[in-house]
Amino acid sequence: MERSKAKQLSFITVPSQIIHPLSSSSFQGLLLLPKKSSRQQPLGWLLSAARNPRTSILAFLFIFSLFGFIAIGLRMDHLLHFSPVPCATSGRDGSSKPSYLEKAEAVRITIEQQGEEFWKQPEGMGYRPCLHFSRDYRRASEDIRRDHRRKYLMVVVSGGLNQQRNQIVDAVVIARILGASLVVPILQVNVIWGDESEFSDIFDLDHLKKVLADDVRVVSSLPSTHLMTRPVEEKRTPLHVSPQWIRSRYLRRLNREGVLLLRGLDSRLSKDLPPDLQKLRCKVAFHALRFATPIVEIGNRLAERMRSKGPYLALHLRMEKDVWVRTGCLPGLSYEYDAIIHEERKQRPELLTARSNMTNEERKLTGLCPLNALEVTRLLKALDAPRNTMIYWAGGEPLGGMAVLEPLKKEFPFLYNKENLSLPGELEPFIQKASLLAAIDYIVCEKSNVFMPSHGGNMGHMIQGHRAFSGHKKFITPNKRHMLPFFLNNSLPETEFNRIVKKLHQGSLGQPEFRTDKIGKDVTAYPVPECMCNSTSTRIIL
Repeated sequence: MERSKAKQLSFITVPSQIIHPLSSSSFQGLLLLPKKSSRQQPLGWLLSAARNPRTSILAFLFIFSLFGFIAIGLRMDHLLHFSPVPCATSGRDGSSKPSYLEKAEAVRITIEQQGEEFWKQPEGMGYRPCLHFSRDYRRASEDIRRDHRRKYLMVVVSGGLNQQRNQIVDAVVIARILGASLVVPILQVNVIWGDESEFSDIFDLDHLKKVLADDVRVVSSLPSTHLMTRPVEEKRTPLHVSPQWIRSRYLRRLNREGVLLLRGLDSRLSKDLPPDLQKLRCKVAFHALRFATPIVEIGNRLAERMRSKGPYLALHLRMEKDVWVRTGCLPGLSYEYDAIIHEERKQRPELLTARSNMTNEERKLTGLCPLNALEVTRLLKALDAPRNTMIYWAGGEPLGGMAVLEPLKKEFPFLYNKENLSLPGELEPFIQKASLLAAIDYIVCEKSNVFMPSHGGNMGHMIQGHRAFSGHKKFITPNKRHMLPFFLNNSLPETEFNRIVKKLHQGSLGQPEFRTDKIGKDVTAYPVPECMCNSTSTRIIL
């Protein structure tokens, strides 16, 4: 009975040397207190314990051990410098600092340095806008203003917004070559978007007339004296014609009939023109051809909202259905989506602008296909874009819906476009007007700290030139042809992949590029040296 009760009690751990000499009954007697009145005085208990020698020895050892532990603790307090924070270690400067905080601080500094490098603007080499026309050009301008024989050039421009802009720029230059007044261009209804917007819906007509007053006379319509005139019509001008060809082809008939109508001006005028005409191209593209006030206002508001959180990156993502059809590439989302593109291309072969004798794989490896969302994400990460980067993406809805952008949004969660950045009803006046919506995208992209297109195109080229003309703001040109093989190499470590990608893009970040080094390139994409100069440039004004 006594033993069973003892099993329910707690035990004190004591050295084995002391336990073994004790008998079972003595051990129980040590642990079990006598069942006497709780009022027994402590002195009486000590006197009874003193009569037992073994009990006295145990008590002495217990008290001695207790004081020993206290003494050691006090001594160690002087020897060890414990940090009030667990897991602490001394910093490099001798101060106490938690190891995990030190590592976090190092990571934070690295991220900030990477962020600073990503937002760093390219060296502009001192180039600035430089549109000084020669004496001969200015003298000819006076002759044009005095010429009372009215000759009028009418043009019909086609394609998307930025394709139309390029044609309008060339229409002004052709009017100058012929000494004719330019009637406000007619915008052909876009075959893909069905946008019926007119010139004044998109552009500021009064501003265009004012800026070009010394170069070309712009009129809203033909005067009554010419309304019944049958214009000289040219439906198909050859590619890359020179000013001499234009004069020899049209000038005599224009002087006789008074009205010339041109269609399909896309890439018809040579990219290599005399310096004054190249400057006129830049003047039209970067000064005269301004968007209409309602578009400018909302574009500026959206850009300001993006900028209110810090610097932002603008992406032009070319993933719409018509882009895959025109480029001859496949989205690679699924068999069903690839079949949709194949069928559309078969039904509308006129939309295919790429060479039809190349396979999708060949086009991709030669850099002719748009980057998909995953490739854009890997490129941005390799270029050290911070994860908290504010991103504005321009373009229509991707084929496959917004789910296509998930790889990008997963790594860069702060992803916006005009729809989710605008207030309720703010975009209502522009709905179903693709050209106006594209103009809003253009403004927000042009004002960004960094811009990158996923594919070449008229908008990318125009923004490239615009950002260069504005002081060479950072513009990332994806080096698709050289980097895509590394994208396909799954055995390549990420650090090595990032190093290669950075090296491939060292010279593709918006630095000044001479158009004269790029045969057949448009001056509105490469304004140096015809439209920009620096302190070391030689400018000869005749």
